Amino acid sequence: MKVSKKQKSSAAGIIIVVLAAALSQLGLLKPNDRQEVQDTNQPTIEVVQNAPDASSPSTIEYPSQQSSSSYRVDRMEIPKGYSLGNGQRIDHTGHSLYYKEDLKTPAWVAWEVTREEASRRDVEREVEFNPDPMIDGAKAYFYDYNSSGYDRGHMAPAGDMKWDSNAMEEVFYMSNICPQNHELNAGDWNDLEMKTRYWAKKYGKVYVACGPIYRTKQPKRIGTHRVAVPDAFFKVILFNKGKNNPVAAGFLFENNEEHKQLQDRMVTVDELEKLLNMNFFSMMPDKIENEIEAELPELFN
Repeated sequence: MKVSKKQKSSAAGIIIVVLAAALSQLGLLKPNDRQEVQDTNQPTIEVVQNAPDASSPSTIEYPSQQSSSSYRVDRMEIPKGYSLGNGQRIDHTGHSLYYKEDLKTPAWVAWEVTREEASRRDVEREVEFNPDPMIDGAKAYFYDYNSSGYDRGHMAPAGDMKWDSNAMEEVFYMSNICPQNHELNAGDWNDLEMKTRYWAKKYGKVYVACGPIYRTKQPKRIGTHRVAVPDAFFKVILFNKGKNNPVAAGFLFENNEEHKQLQDRMVTVDELEKLLNMNFFSMMPDKIENEIEAELPELFN
């Protein structure tokens, strides 16, 4: 009886699977070998290097360089810092941060805002500022800011965390707080927070990272625990402005009372990366990342 090519292929496939199972039982099949005998017709998944938390992935789609697949990413908002020195990475319910014990402030804080989160009002605003229980060493306390002339300025805002009581409580930890000029905190900084929630509702999801900027190794200090006062602040955002139209923008705020229109505070993400020695949104395909981080998008039209 003549055997067709299809039957030969099927039989060969069965033999390979049986052989793989036998080798696996004997401990002779390595993980990489095991991947090679899997069904090659399955869709390719983009591998994410150094993903900090693969248990809670988030997704964003970009024009693919390979067929019609999408790029699956984990914690797109987390920046890579190249000269942060000693510090502690902390992951809370609604935000992550890198805490600098010598400054008593974060180097960066990052989070995402979804349409659902921006729309919900399940939790009232917290009223108490508390030290972060997850910090191992020296930390800031709420009274360090008393009579300092500076607000306790949120990096990740309370307005983005009304969807969960733990998320709300944790943004009031002092690890998420920096000494901030009152006019900035209540003015332009707050305006961008509200605008970010607007973009989240309109476009579905916004990735955000922000933090203080210190231009000297000996910054001004306040309080018993000598909290360092930033010279300025940065914020970067990323979202899809329509299908397959990702945009990224940076913002630079001097820590003073000067008011500007938000569009006048915009800088490219590339500029902030050079200033801060950080890499934002590094999990995107390089070609797309390089393109959108080098330009100023139209956000306010």
